[in-house]
Formats: sequence, structure tokens, C-alpha cells
Amino acid sequence: MTKLQVLKYNLATLNLVNMRLENGETLHDIVSNSSVIHIFGAGLNPEKPAHTAVKELSDRGWAIAPIHPRDAGATINGFPIRPKLDSGIVAEIVVLFLAPERAREVVRSLIINHSPDDFPLIWFQHGAEDEDSFCALDELGANYVANDCIVVNSNENDLKCANSILPQTWCLQVSSEDGDGCSVWSVHDTNSETEITISTPLEWVGSLDELKNSQHTIPRYIRSLKKESESLIETAMRLQN
Repeated sequence: MTKLQVLKYNLATLNLVNMRLENGETLHDIVSNSSVIHIFGAGLNPEKPAHTAVKELSDRGWAIAPIHPRDAGATINGFPIRPKLDSGIVAEIVVLFLAPERAREVVRSLIINHSPDDFPLIWFQHGAEDEDSFCALDELGANYVANDCIVVNSNENDLKCANSILPQTWCLQVSSEDGDGCSVWSVHDTNSETEITISTPLEWVGSLDELKNSQHTIPRYIRSLKKESESLIETAMRLQN
């Protein structure tokens, strides 16, 4: 088990009734030992707190996975926006910048698609709190945070990612601008200073780790094209249009 998994397991065995975490060493350890933070509600509107959270948290070493269906395929500070959390992807921390009813939908989906052993820490930003979600998470024995802000908490406690995986390689597939039914596959880096927007329908976007583990049709197809002598990044680079 990883250090993060051990922390979560010990918490679950200590308290199976209310897993709401307060500001303190246990919460700080879980956050610091996570490498990727999924932020639901992080789109292109620069005035939204979810948007600014991407830069503030990535500056502290975390890889960020913004999730926003409408803005998917574009980037925020070099990080690609996903339309959803793919099946097969195990999240570590899920931050909800959502209205309570939408937060409840995300929690329900996570419960369906994650096992209790690898369930992420759920962070309800101010305004996302939902009692039905809290009850479901308590019943599951899953860790969550409410009435706190992950950005403020990280800044005030000077939390940083202990196992940063930055910079990240990520991949994008969109429909061809020619309208010929073909697809355009490309490989990018989170260090890029050029923000990306797309003008044709998004087919898939995700990090190299997501390319390896996602059960979405496109990553599965890309993996099937991998030659025996290649690494997955070499395959992704070879297939660029």
C-alpha cells in the first residue's frame, strides 16, 4: 500500500460513522501526499474561483485535472479541461465547485465507480455542501471536507505536493476541421505557455496516465496500436497528425 492508501485505511478503521475531516495534520497529510487534484466546475471564466484555483494549486506542485463539460478541450494554465471523469480513472482528491444538486450527482457517480479502498477525498467548496452527500459518504466511510476552501487551507498551512508529477504530458483528439470524418490526435505538455482552445468537436482529452488507464474508447484504441518495442508516450507521439 502507498502512504496515501495507508492513511485512508487507518482513518476508515478509526471512524465508520462520520468521516468529515477538520483542518489538521491528518487532512494535511492526505492532501500533501496526493499528486493529482480533480476540480469539478473549473472552466474558462477567469472570474470564477474554480478557474483561479487551478493556478494556485498547481503552483504548489499538484497536477490539476479541471472538469467542465462546456469548456472541455481547452486549457487553464496548460492543464486540459476534461468533460468528465473517465471510467477507469481513480481520483485522489475531488474538489467540488458546484451547486449542491450537481455535487450530489458527482458524489453518486464516484460511489458507483470507485471502491471503498480507493475512494477519493471529497472537498466541498463553500456553496457545494449537501447533506444527502454527507450521509452517503458517512455510510461509505469515505473522507470528505466541508465549510473550508482547499486553496485557502493550502495557503494558510503552506501545504505543497510531496510527490509532484509535473510537468505532465497530455493528449487531445478532436474532429478534423475538414468535416471528412477523420480525427486529429496531438500530444502536449502542461509547461506550455500557449493556452489551447478547440474549434471542432472534442473526442477525447487526458493526461498520459489517463491514456494508460481510461476505459474510454479512444484511449483503449490508442493502447491497441502500441508496438511491443514502444512506450506509451512513444506510441502517442508517433500517432500525432
